[in-house]
Amino acid sequence: MSAVDTAVETTTPSEPALAHLRHLALKVGIPLVILAIMIGVWDWIVVANDIKPYILPRPWLVYQTLLKDWPTLYPALLVTVKITFSALGLALVGGVVLSIVMAQSRWVELALAPYMVVLQVTPIVAIAPLILIYAPDTQTALLICAFIVTFFPVLSNTTQGLKSVDHNLLNLFELYGAGPLQTLFLLKLPSSLPYFMTGLRIGGGLALIAAVVAEFAAGSAGAGSGLAFRLLESQYRLNIPRLFAALILLSGTGVAIFGLTSLVSYLTLRRWHESALKREN
Repeated sequence: MSAVDTAVETTTPSEPALAHLRHLALKVGIPLVILAIMIGVWDWIVVANDIKPYILPRPWLVYQTLLKDWPTLYPALLVTVKITFSALGLALVGGVVLSIVMAQSRWVELALAPYMVVLQVTPIVAIAPLILIYAPDTQTALLICAFIVTFFPVLSNTTQGLKSVDHNLLNLFELYGAGPLQTLFLLKLPSSLPYFMTGLRIGGGLALIAAVVAEFAAGSAGAGSGLAFRLLESQYRLNIPRLFAALILLSGTGVAIFGLTSLVSYLTLRRWHESALKREN
């Protein structure tokens, strides 16, 4: 084998890796460039128009405020994150269990579906006062409010997945005499996994939104309150830099939750489902 052939063999396998790195750099780099441009425009608008910090602070002041007020904002962020993930966990368990029950029994679905729709279309801010009256404490009320909002995407997507099983495969399972549990665990649940992952991604984002809305609706205040209280407090005190800092924390948390749920979905589906597989042509 000549030296040229050896060089070709050593360089050819690295081309897909280089293409992947180039794609990753573009995927991360372009949003970062857009973000830098937006921050630059924001700063230019403030400086050019001599806008006061209590109306619109400069980005650097928001960054300094985030660092300075971190001891105040971080505990509030932990409270909101705790409510978010607790609501998401309960919604995943409750939504999957109820969707399985509804998919296995037509009678249960007919009995519960109308009430699920009624609860879903009723705004959570309208239900929150009742929940605050009957819940033992404010934190439990916030968790219930966030759970109600997060529960339905998981339930509806998983139920749709359980109903979307290929009829030919169902006929095949019946032909071979498979029982209901065998059909459920070997066919329906694996087939509904992409739908469940969609519900997980939607529910993850909604859980954070619901936690903040629930805090607004409950009007919780003082120590042990979440970021919603810090937002309101900053508004009342005209501490706009802290308000922006709290908003950045919320946005960053939302992006992190979306990234985490997307990663779970990718790792689960990447080897077999078309939505996560790469096209060969």
